This record gives sequence, structure tokens and C-alpha cells, in this order.
Amino acid sequence: MLPSGHDCDAYARSVGLDPAKLPRHIAIIMDGNGRWANERGKPRIEGHLMGAQIVRRTVTEACKLRLGQLTLYCFSAENWKRPPEEVAFLMALLKEYLLDERELIQTENIRFRIIGRREGIPAEVLVEMDENVRLSAGNTGLTLCLAINYGSRAEIVDAVKRIAERVRNGDLSPDAIDDETIDDALDTAGMPDPDLLIRTAGEMRISNYLLWQISYAELWVTPLGWPDFEPAIFREALADFAKRNRRFGGLTNTQGAADAC
Repeated sequence: MLPSGHDCDAYARSVGLDPAKLPRHIAIIMDGNGRWANERGKPRIEGHLMGAQIVRRTVTEACKLRLGQLTLYCFSAENWKRPPEEVAFLMALLKEYLLDERELIQTENIRFRIIGRREGIPAEVLVEMDENVRLSAGNTGLTLCLAINYGSRAEIVDAVKRIAERVRNGDLSPDAIDDETIDDALDTAGMPDPDLLIRTAGEMRISNYLLWQISYAELWVTPLGWPDFEPAIFREALADFAKRNRRFGGLTNTQGAADAC
């Protein structure tokens, strides 16, 4: 069993982190598996296999730190454009992950969630996804959310359709539509917005990921590929987040006083 309660706070302090300054929700773009493998003269699937191991280590670290939510970009809507054999391997790897991690999810009280469209995902993968969601529905620890066949623009389009249907049925006035209405229509309904967005492999772009939800997220990019994203690197991102001054469009007390002078 991983530490809990005050033990989690003690663990955070033991690795140089202030428990009070940890982000509640972290979203990660796990990029660079294929490049990591190519740079080492290995087939791309070796990068994906190593990446799956890093997912486990990252989830375990998140549990140790008693974080609220971890959302991982596992398979984007654009990833269907990859070679069919690689897509088939990724789907098989996903099924294997869902089965292998089921015990950890239950043991560590993890609540498992999925966002993204279901179309195109093999039926045997959907079965295991749904089973993990069902089995963990009552868990109260870390929320582990996997973005699978996910694209933020598609998510927003689907949300607009849901809202339009409510308007057409007379259940919602157009004048009553606000941020909360849109929040509730998204795949992430009921989840807090990410405080921190991490991207590996050095790419300086968002890649159609949680565009609405990351409006005020802090960004942290590492040149390391995902297979090199060890817990120590994860903690480095968390330590950097703790130093950020999050103003949400406002001013700090110091800035306000300076402006008043």
C-alpha cells in the first residue's frame, strides 16, 4: 500500500515539495515515445512499451503525493493517421494496461475515468475501459483520467450539440448559457480544470488537448521524451509549479500596492 493522509504530506516534504503548493489537477501530453525508440535504434513499439511503464510510475508517484487528478493524453483523434500496425499495437497495449492496472486502481483507491469519443475503439478495449470505470466508481483517491480517441475541438463540437439540443427542447434559454453550461456539457464535466499542463519531448504546442479546460493552467515543457519522464522529473515540474505566481488575470498584492503609489 502507498502512504496516505499525513504520511503523504511527509513523503512530499521528504522529496522537497510543499504539500500545500501541489497542483490539484495535472494534465500531461505524453509525447516522444517513437522518437525515443528511434534515437536508440529500436522499433517504435519499444518506445510505447517503455512509455506504459512510465505511466505506472507517474500514477504511483501521484498517489504517493495524494494529488487530486491526473489526466493523460493517451491516444488523440489524430493518432488514427498512424500506420495501421502501430495503431493496432497501441490498442492492444491499452487493453493490456487496463487489465494489468486494475488491481492497482482498486488497491490504491483510484477513481478511473475516460474522455474522448468511443467510435473506432475496438469492442474488447471498450469492455475493459468500462469495467475499470465501473469497478472504481466509488473510489475516493486520485482520479486517473485517460484521454483516448480524444480531440478538444471534437469535444467542444459535441458539447455545442448537447447545448443546442437543450435549447431546441425548450430546456435552456440561449441567454442563460454561461461558462458553467459549457463546463457541464464537456467530457470533463464534474472535473476541476487542470492547474498544470506538462508536455514531454520539447514540443511547444497544445495539440488539441483540453483547450477549454487549460485556460489558466501553468505550462511546463521538458525536452525529454515520455519514456525518460521518471518520478524525479515529475517532481521537478511540481517544484517549478510551486514557484509560479498564479494571478488569473489579476494582480498580486505587491503589484497592486506598487500601482497605487
